[in-house]
Order: sequence, then structure tokens, then C-alpha cells
Amino acid sequence: MTEPLRILIVDDEPLAIERLQLLLARMEDVALAGTALEGAAALRLVEATAPDVILLDIAMPGMDGIDVARALARVPKPPVVIFVTAFDTFAVAAFDVEAVDYVMKPVAAERLARAVERARDRLARRGDEPAPEGRGSKQLDEFWVSEARGLVRLAATDVDRITAERDYMRLHVGRRSWLINHTIARLEDELDPDRFVRLHRSAMVRRDFVTGLRRDETGRWYAQLADGNEQKVGRLYLHNAKGLAGR
Repeated sequence: MTEPLRILIVDDEPLAIERLQLLLARMEDVALAGTALEGAAALRLVEATAPDVILLDIAMPGMDGIDVARALARVPKPPVVIFVTAFDTFAVAAFDVEAVDYVMKPVAAERLARAVERARDRLARRGDEPAPEGRGSKQLDEFWVSEARGLVRLAATDVDRITAERDYMRLHVGRRSWLINHTIARLEDELDPDRFVRLHRSAMVRRDFVTGLRRDETGRWYAQLADGNEQKVGRLYLHNAKGLAGR
């Protein structure tokens, strides 16, 4: 028999906690690990009860949900984080701390059930992952990005190219693009190097999106892309570009 998924609820509103408890009570193979009204208490409960999943509000007095998630990242076996919030303005920060889902209040039963299943899947895949070695402690395989009506999940393999834009990075997928709160150094470390290559200090490209390489009369190199655009190749990254052609 499968062990039930042990879930901790953290929210500064008692009625919100009660609502989530009622929704969880209708689900199979889940168990309540505890509840907390603020961040510090949540961290103490995580240490005491070792839950599998934490349903975590963001806008709380004192230590907010983002701070809690960052603290949990330092725990040897942290619970999977599902943010449950009334605000969509925290989406970029939420997924920067690798939350598995972002559920908007008022919470619908079906939406919470999907989030719990995603958490269950994340835990199963976590158990299959080998111990990290070499570069990158965890490979990034998806992004969650903000839109006017909510959030969209993008598979990393669907991203054509990534460019820097001030303090953010822009993901380009076909004719659309989204901003995320990452650094290019972090993306270079976490994205699969067999799929993505850095060609400039402010740009990365999916390898199979590059269709050719061109050198102009001044000796500068450009990567020709599948959408007809070109990406300038920085001198420090010319070896990466030539590596695409096996040179």
C-alpha cells in the first residue's frame, strides 16, 4: 500500500487553513502533517514532522512564503512547495525558488488536486535522481511565466533562445516571449548543456535552433537561427559556436 502524502498547511488566515483542510480531506492518499500561521512556526514544524509537501501562503507578516521557501532549500530533504496565494504578482519570485505549482485563491478542489499530483510526481522523480556531481546541482527542465490571466508552464526544450534584458532574462518561444527573474550564469549552469549553448555574454540558444554560422567582413561571427534572425557570437564564446559544427 502506498504511503499517504503528508502535507503541511501554512497560512496566516485560519479560515484559509480550514478551507484547505476540507479540500484535502476529500482526496485519497493524503494526510495532514500539521498547520502553521506564520513562517517561523512552519520551519519548526518541517523540522519536527518532515512533511512531503507544504501548501504555503506568500503574503504573511514577518517571514513571508518566499523567505520560507528559500530557507527550506537549505534543508537536506525539503518538502515540495506549492504556493497558495491571492496575488499573482509573486509568480516570478515563486518559481525562482523552484515551487512545483502556484495556486490562486479562492482555491478550487480540482485545481488543488492537480497541484498535489504534480507534487507527487516531483517527489517520485526526486527519488530517481542520482546524487549531483560536477556542474549544476539540478537540471532545469521547465519555466513558469506570468500572463495577464495567470501562469503558463513552458518546457525548457520549447525555448528557442534566451536573451538578457536589464536584470531579467527573456525567454523566446516562436513569436512570443516572457521575462523571468534569473541570471544568465544560473541558466547556463542549470539548463542541459546538450540542448543549450551560450553564444554571447547576454544570450543562449537552443542548439538545434542554430542553422548555420556566418562571419562578416570585419571577422565577427553570427549564428543563423531557424526563425531567420541572427545572434552575434561573443569572442569569449566563439569556441562554443564552432563546437556546434564539430570544430
